[in-house]
Amino acid sequence: MKLRDDDSVSCEPWRSQAAPRRILAMRFQALGDTIITLPYLLSMRRRFPEAELHFLTREEVCQVPAAVDLFDRVIALGGGRSLHLQLLSAAWKMPWLLAQRYDLVLDLQNHRFSRWIRKLIAPRAWAEFDCHSPRSAGERNRRTIAAAIDCRPTLDTGLALRGGGPNVDALLCKHGWKPDHDFVVLNPAGYSPSRAWPIESYCEFARSWIARHPRTQMVLLLLPALRSKAERIAAALGDACIDLTGQADQLQAFAIVGRARLVLSEDSGLMHMAWVQGTPTLALFSSSRKDWSSPQGPWSDCLDSSDLPCGPCGLEVCKFGDNRCLTRYPAAQVLERAEKLTRTRLA
Repeated sequence: MKLRDDDSVSCEPWRSQAAPRRILAMRFQALGDTIITLPYLLSMRRRFPEAELHFLTREEVCQVPAAVDLFDRVIALGGGRSLHLQLLSAAWKMPWLLAQRYDLVLDLQNHRFSRWIRKLIAPRAWAEFDCHSPRSAGERNRRTIAAAIDCRPTLDTGLALRGGGPNVDALLCKHGWKPDHDFVVLNPAGYSPSRAWPIESYCEFARSWIARHPRTQMVLLLLPALRSKAERIAAALGDACIDLTGQADQLQAFAIVGRARLVLSEDSGLMHMAWVQGTPTLALFSSSRKDWSSPQGPWSDCLDSSDLPCGPCGLEVCKFGDNRCLTRYPAAQVLERAEKLTRTRLA
């Protein structure tokens, strides 16, 4: 076993001058973390177009990887979040995986389950994701691939959906989109109370943005559990809001954020869907670690708590009870940062 890049990536690198014949990449947990792997794997794929590239993941997060024009095959494991059931699903598929005789395995998960799969496959070369260093997840994916094979992967946002992707125009129009309007995605989807920017601030931001850009509507792509937030925003914005709460699947959401003029989001999978496609993305972080999870690229920005003595705390509920790391950002300040981002992307 070798360690590369200041001893943070465990690997046995590909040493042949010839390209590997078949590569397996693995990522199982969390939709956003799975999405983050895609631009770096795309960059590697462009370097080795003759190699066959497979992706092993879970059924719950396979929809977008299966739809992008990147992988020759996506293998999805059942079992939900139950490790026991995942193991049963993996055991069922293991004879097929062994028959592929992979030359290179990229373990972009690096937990006990993924290491077990990699060791059973016994590839000539492999690398394991660095789970601990204070770098962004995107950068750690890049370094894992670079340690395994000499290709200098980059953040490649040229992800294309096979066949042009789903017909999201019909979905948007059904819920009130005016086709001559741009749209901005608002995503108050932080998973815990400490990660929530006030709904009133989202509404104030939206009204101010529309005052500057009248041909704009706001899109909501929230999960049904967050319907109350969506209803409050939709009621405040009227026909300037396209409420797709519970109406769009993962693939439709991916296609929609790829076309948005801007995504304003708390730490969530939808945020990662945006920046990996080059959509201007402004993230609102509080207890989340910016160094691990912030969006990447010059078209992204992150307002976070790393400058405060209490942040990033990782707590689900603010110990002060006021979410001060987010409430200190007024809508006017967020608007200016968002405008700057969209100008950068157009430059």
